[in-house]
Amino acid sequence: MQKNILIIGATSAIAQATLRIYAEQNHNLFLVARNEEALKTIAEDAKIRGAQQVEIHACDLAELDSHQSLIENVYKSYPKLDIVLIAHGTLPNQQACQEDVALTLQEMNINGLSTISLLTLLANRFEAERSGSIAVITSVAGDRGRQSNYVYGAAKGMVSTFLQGLRNRLNDSGVQVLDIKPGFVDTPMTAEFKKGALWAQPEQIAKSIIKAIDKRKNTLYTPVFWAGIMFIIRSVPEVIFKRLKL
Repeated sequence: MQKNILIIGATSAIAQATLRIYAEQNHNLFLVARNEEALKTIAEDAKIRGAQQVEIHACDLAELDSHQSLIENVYKSYPKLDIVLIAHGTLPNQQACQEDVALTLQEMNINGLSTISLLTLLANRFEAERSGSIAVITSVAGDRGRQSNYVYGAAKGMVSTFLQGLRNRLNDSGVQVLDIKPGFVDTPMTAEFKKGALWAQPEQIAKSIIKAIDKRKNTLYTPVFWAGIMFIIRSVPEVIFKRLKL
């Protein structure tokens, strides 16, 4: 069955890999990101791959006041949404954030508050429809604060907690709320990092996201071995954990 799918942060590597699969399945797409030219290129590719209809909307998602008009534009094109995937974000420099309050708050805004703003607006629509799937890419970094990336982790952890409450609220409405927690993914955002056995490709993550949405899961650690890794990390007593260099 043909679905209407909203992808926010559509220029990110994981979002692009995901929307390509949805395009090949002949679904309708509404793509949102900051770079309009990149959106146009991605939209054309999606049409070639088989998407029946593709709409785009360029905006800076850090500007929370723009979210209401964004959602209104989406629903003008598609009066009902079946799936929303929120995939935007940045990977901040932890050291730089420690030295600059404004930068810390900026990163918390784009990685945390902007997603919560969008979820608040979208949840009301989905609750009224009493159906659909809301999927959000957070991170394993949100499971426990570590000195190497706790600004990023705190923002993602905030979103994960918000999703837990939203899932509880929307359960009786039949709306799926999926928290997607990738581990290390080889994308332009992580280009400067050394890659190893724990790293995954965006296409691998995309397939797992679509499978988790189809199965109406609540939480997805991807690749799956990250569930075990994060269980161990969460289980370390704080008296020991605070001494670790992670």
